Amino acid sequence: MKILFVADCRSPIAQNWIRYFAARGDEVYLASTFQGDLGFPLARVEFTPAAFSTVKKQIQSPLSATSSLPTGLRTRIRQWLGPLTLPLDALKLRALIREVQPDLVHALRVPYEGMLTAIAIPNHQLLITSVWGNDFTLHAPSTPLMGYYTRKTMQAVTALHADCERDIRLAREWGLDPHKRTLVTPGNGGIRADIFYPPAEPVREPVIINPRGNRAYVRNDSFFKAIPLVLAKYPDAKFICSSMQGDAQAIQWVKELNIEHAVTLNPPVSHTEMAEIFRRAQIIVSPTIHDGTPNSLLEGMACGCFPIASDLESIREWITHGQNGLLMNANNPQSIADAILLGIEREDLRREAAGLNAKIISARAEYEQNMEKAVEFYEEVIGRQVHK
Repeated sequence: MKILFVADCRSPIAQNWIRYFAARGDEVYLASTFQGDLGFPLARVEFTPAAFSTVKKQIQSPLSATSSLPTGLRTRIRQWLGPLTLPLDALKLRALIREVQPDLVHALRVPYEGMLTAIAIPNHQLLITSVWGNDFTLHAPSTPLMGYYTRKTMQAVTALHADCERDIRLAREWGLDPHKRTLVTPGNGGIRADIFYPPAEPVREPVIINPRGNRAYVRNDSFFKAIPLVLAKYPDAKFICSSMQGDAQAIQWVKELNIEHAVTLNPPVSHTEMAEIFRRAQIIVSPTIHDGTPNSLLEGMACGCFPIASDLESIREWITHGQNGLLMNANNPQSIADAILLGIEREDLRREAAGLNAKIISARAEYEQNMEKAVEFYEEVIGRQVHK
């Protein structure tokens, strides 16, 4: 197949997906909305900015004078102003599509890659768009233009890929024709069993990991406030926070709550290093208010971590409260703390959950199995067009 992906080349989720098709010998092109190193060769990589992506990169730089802007505020600014740039941004992508003439175009995410592609794509061209986690619940209703371009994207797609069943339902509410083909698999393709696997022995120490980083939809404020409540009963508990090293807000929370002795703020690490960290943790906590199927949550579950996650419709597709994990209210520090305390105290629950989660990951989230489904999905979409 000749495939043109529209994605952020820096995203590990996008890389995991694209790498599979490059490795199997397909002719793969990438229009990346951000500049960066993909890490593996493709037929061609073209930088196609969208929604101030070049400015966003500068704002997020630690050397930038404006890098102290809160994550939520940066997101809101881009939601209001980013869509205004899309018609002009689309000109470069439209020219690339006409030059490459791919069998299909796959935009990995609705804002802003899917929106950009919906504007740029010729009428006859096949378009698949992936929905990631909060595309419908956080971004689509945020501003009138975000809603407009979300609806335009759903109307333009030939087929849709989502990481949870909930987003298929929401996609139809946002204009997806119910007769169009859909696929539900983890956004990054799934879990690599050779990287993410349980430790030889269960973790006995109360080590808790929050792998979600600093994002607008992650209630890290609630998570950090929950830590002293846990330490009051288990003073030896340790907390690991991924991708928060050097984060000014996280550092401030740690100091204000006097929890420096119990908290480690980690830098971003590779998949292999992350798997090792998961295997040293007893509990994984995902304190989000918007989510689909979090890849990091599945990775932690695959490594034997006991999952504690927000009580959201999409999360309930993976976790049954009190059986293979616990659900909590991410807006409430006490709710997070109570779940962590129960997770620490109930060794029997952790043990049973580990067995259930190993079966769930094997049956529903294994990488090769899900990517084979993706290949069949692509071939079916292309085949339908050929036989029209």
